[in-house]
Order: sequence, then structure tokens, then C-alpha cells
Amino acid sequence: MKRWLLAVVAGVLSTAATAGTLEGRLVTFTVETWDDRAAPLLVARGRTVVVGQGTEFGLGPEGFTGGLDVVPVAVEIAPNRIELSYPKGIGRFHEARFNGYVLRFETDCALFQRVAVDPAGTTMKVTEVWAETGALYINVSGLGYGPKARLALDVEVADCPLS
Repeated sequence: MKRWLLAVVAGVLSTAATAGTLEGRLVTFTVETWDDRAAPLLVARGRTVVVGQGTEFGLGPEGFTGGLDVVPVAVEIAPNRIELSYPKGIGRFHEARFNGYVLRFETDCALFQRVAVDPAGTTMKVTEVWAETGALYINVSGLGYGPKARLALDVEVADCPLS
């Protein structure tokens, strides 16, 4: 599986250039923490939904595994945007090579053509986002979170068939 790092650029992507949409797609959202991908420190229970109106995911703590637990997060997925917010708690994410979110969309094609952090809708200093086929990885390792923390990603989606 080819892996590439997408440039996290400031700015809003032009919606006129958008070929596809996340709307109606089946997606599984999970939290992962690892220094070695083959030996993860935490893999949270994934939740699967069809992208539609409103908040798709509202994850909460699942119980400690190796001293780690899920930070409460709300995830809203729009046709060409993903927004994360933290309604409860204040703290800092555990530092690891990767500590963050994985959104796995049911498709065999390279779903994401570009991803850009929207600086107007983001308060977090996310510097690492990448895609692998239909999966999007968002690394929040070491960053702070709380009720004022927000992350907004504008995505350019390929015209991949729905699964």
C-alpha cells in the first residue's frame, strides 16, 4: 500500500476543483497510538457510519489500555470538510510517533487528492496529515486539547465510486 505525506497547507481549497464528495460514504473512525505501527500502544474500538447530516462521531473514553484512553472528540464530516472538536476535558495528547485519528472510507481508490488545514476554523497546530488509499491519518501527538480546540480540514475528494 503506497503511503504519501500530504502537504498540510493553510488556506481553503477551491470547491470548484472538487471532483467527489464524502457524503454518503461508509467510514470507520478510530483512535490509534503507536511508535511502531506493527505494535500499537492503543487501537480504540472503531465506529462505522454513513456520512450524512450532523455529527458523525462523538467518541468518549473507553477505559485505559496501557495507561492510555480515548480523549472525548466530536467529528463532523461534510462533503468536502472534516471538523474535530473537544467538548469535554482539557489536557495534552500523549506523545508518540503517531497519536491520532484514522478515518477509513470503504473504497479501493486513492480517495483524497489534497488535504488542507483551514486556519480560520483551526486552533490546533496539526502538522502531519496523510492518506493511504481510502484512509486519512491525522496526528495530534503532543498537542493540547479542550473546549476551545478545533481542527478543520478541507479535503479534495477523488471521484471514486461509493462502496
